[in-house]
Amino acid sequence: MQQKGTIQIIEWEDLDKRKFYSLGVFMTLTTRATVYPASLIRTRLQVQKGKALYSGTFDAFFKILRAEGARGLYRGFMVNTLTLMSGQAYITTYELVRKHVTQYTPSNTVKSMVAGGAASLVAQTITVPIDVVSQQLMMQGQGEHLTRFKAKPKKMLTTSKRSLTFGQTRDITVQIFAADGFKGFYRGYVASLLTYIPNSALWWPFYHFYTEQLSLLAPSECPHLILQAIAGPMAAATASTITNPMDVVRARVQVEGRSSVSETFKQLLAEEGAWVLTKGLSARIISSLPTSLIIVVGYETLKRLSLRADLVESRHW
Repeated sequence: MQQKGTIQIIEWEDLDKRKFYSLGVFMTLTTRATVYPASLIRTRLQVQKGKALYSGTFDAFFKILRAEGARGLYRGFMVNTLTLMSGQAYITTYELVRKHVTQYTPSNTVKSMVAGGAASLVAQTITVPIDVVSQQLMMQGQGEHLTRFKAKPKKMLTTSKRSLTFGQTRDITVQIFAADGFKGFYRGYVASLLTYIPNSALWWPFYHFYTEQLSLLAPSECPHLILQAIAGPMAAATASTITNPMDVVRARVQVEGRSSVSETFKQLLAEEGAWVLTKGLSARIISSLPTSLIIVVGYETLKRLSLRADLVESRHW
């Protein structure tokens, strides 16, 4: 019988790395596709002035669906799939740093916090240029008047409607480089680090904390994967709420082309008041809950499927 309150963590040295990476790519791509519409809605809500275009998350969803169709919810998705690289970099960094920190402290909270922050630093260095382009693409359509860069419309022979093509990605990329040079692709990098490093550093300790607390409350025979699936969204909601103000600033910096994080923060407070810092929070939580659920179930299952053969029988699911 498994002792209550003890959930054994599968560490880096327990994994068959070949299985781990091959299955990890599929897991990451599935997760991105599932939560992308919520990420697009969050970005539009954060960038709009007041409630000029959308009154909230669901209003934005239905307006985009009516005006732009289902494809409108996936603007910039093909570019965003390039973040598969950052996903693999993230999990590798997390596991390796966690293993390294183990040499200095047995505290799971410390290991999770340090490893989560380091993983986010590496991943954001890869992700920010991709995000800069994909966020500009997200704002095309109903939100294009809020951006500095606009994709050129392509006229079709049989209709006057704009056609979404890969050419939009090229148009936006060329415009960013022409306006800001290479550094334009790292606009908002500091804001991203200030958002995602704390978010990642908080998510992992809260995840393990909630998992252990749920384990104490649940029957001892309860599958650990169920407890972890509940703990992941709880940790996501907690971390998202704490870090949302910085996420609003990050979105404004990247989409509007601002250069100063502190000046952007001050201007937002002056123009729209303190409530501006909660913009997109519901969309962020809505996107983070299924994201965390999918990530946790996928990641924990991935680690179990990637266990070294000699350890398979020793672990309780």
